[in-house]
Amino acid sequence: MPAMNHLRVILRASPCTLLWRRFQVPRSMPVRSCSLYTCTYRTRNRALPPLWENLDLVPAGDRQSPINIRWRDSVYDPGLKPLTLSYDPATCLHIWNNGYSFLVEFEDSTDKSVIEGGPLEHNYRLKQFHFHWGAIDAWGSEHTVDSKCYPAELHLVHWNAVKFESFEDAALEENGLAVIGVFLKLGKHHKELQKLVDTLPSIKHKDTLVEFGSFDPSCLMPTCPDYWTYSGSLTTPPLSESVTWIIKKQPVEVDRDQLEQFRTLLVTSEGEKEKRMVDNFRPLQPLMNRTVRSSFRHDYVLNIQAKPKPAASQVTP
Repeated sequence: MPAMNHLRVILRASPCTLLWRRFQVPRSMPVRSCSLYTCTYRTRNRALPPLWENLDLVPAGDRQSPINIRWRDSVYDPGLKPLTLSYDPATCLHIWNNGYSFLVEFEDSTDKSVIEGGPLEHNYRLKQFHFHWGAIDAWGSEHTVDSKCYPAELHLVHWNAVKFESFEDAALEENGLAVIGVFLKLGKHHKELQKLVDTLPSIKHKDTLVEFGSFDPSCLMPTCPDYWTYSGSLTTPPLSESVTWIIKKQPVEVDRDQLEQFRTLLVTSEGEKEKRMVDNFRPLQPLMNRTVRSSFRHDYVLNIQAKPKPAASQVTP
């Protein structure tokens, strides 16, 4: 397995930059072209972000992410459990600009910050969370719902410490990671998010890092417990098909000024010509033969209501 060994070398060389380092596909690995077939992609992704500018091929596989979630095609699974989050604010370490997004990282040597339930068989430890967003409010999320884009998407990345010794090992194997995705939409001011927003000027340039302690990311979760889940991949190189995705149905509201602060970050280091950090999402990938399961019934989601029957006096003979 020379290709997998090569991936592990990359991951272990710099654990902090696991999901964001540029990645060249090994010659020995079978490849297929990225799917850019959706009109959603054509309208929202006029220019690829820097991570994808020179990446024309991706590893072969039929479980790539992100995807377009179709409500009518998802399957209600009554066996899906509620998702339980238990985060210790004291495990929050720092926030940093890695040139692709900004990450808030957590201490993960113990089970102090974990999720359980949902589609998961084990507890998964929180490693970090980050966001994806667009240059404008018309797009920015990685996943879409019935081809609808949101301005941004939050990803909370967890790893399976029961089956694997390290985050780097888990990121390469099936059922190694669990990522919660939360859509952000324009609306009212998000008080808890503002603590993050206020820190962004201090990490404006690539590779800047500041301490960021005592933060509980559960404050960024929507109140509705409903979610979709499917088997997929990382959305940044090395694109490993190791992720159980849990996509929350209900978006959270943030105001326009808060999103604009995301767009003030730069992908360039201090002293370099400034380039804004925007459109840092991966193009949509085909669903292939996967099933998207939902924790809620379709008739509730689609808001289908039976038409009232006409009164006897209104019936035309």
